[in-house]
Amino acid sequence: MSKTCLAATLVILGMQAAAADEKADLIRSAETAAPAAVSSEATIYGMGPDGKMQTLREGTNGYWCMPDDATTPSSDPMCGDANAMEWAMAWINRTQPPADKVGLIFMLAGGSDASNTDPYATAETNDNHWVTTGPHLMIMNATHLMQGYPSGPDPDTKMPFVMWADTPYAHLMVPVE
Repeated sequence: MSKTCLAATLVILGMQAAAADEKADLIRSAETAAPAAVSSEATIYGMGPDGKMQTLREGTNGYWCMPDDATTPSSDPMCGDANAMEWAMAWINRTQPPADKVGLIFMLAGGSDASNTDPYATAETNDNHWVTTGPHLMIMNATHLMQGYPSGPDPDTKMPFVMWADTPYAHLMVPVE
């Protein structure tokens, strides 16, 4: 084997090892979002280089997890059930969430700062009521069950509250610390 061919082979092997390490890191990050009983057997999704979701690991328990989004200001891995994925896809696509399908999302590593009033805010402004959340659960698509929980723009994030109230994407935020 020529030196050039050997060098090219070593570069390719090095790239493959780096990609495997990166994939393992993403899976470890995703697994921090939920109890091991959920995350260890969940399907793990991540964003591919093309911006589309790709499967990093197939799961067997009906749950899914996603690693921390490095573009956000804090750690925000999450895991959820199938109903929560349907809700999330409706939010992403700006469509109506599925009726009568309550979903659960774990964010036990905490969540990035976000607007409490605008589901599509990407930065803090004077009027979008930015909140900081610690480790929490989210109950999605259960608006009829959220009566009595605070739903104002500036909640105490150490207590359960409704995020994105008065939108189709209202959900209950439940701190766990």
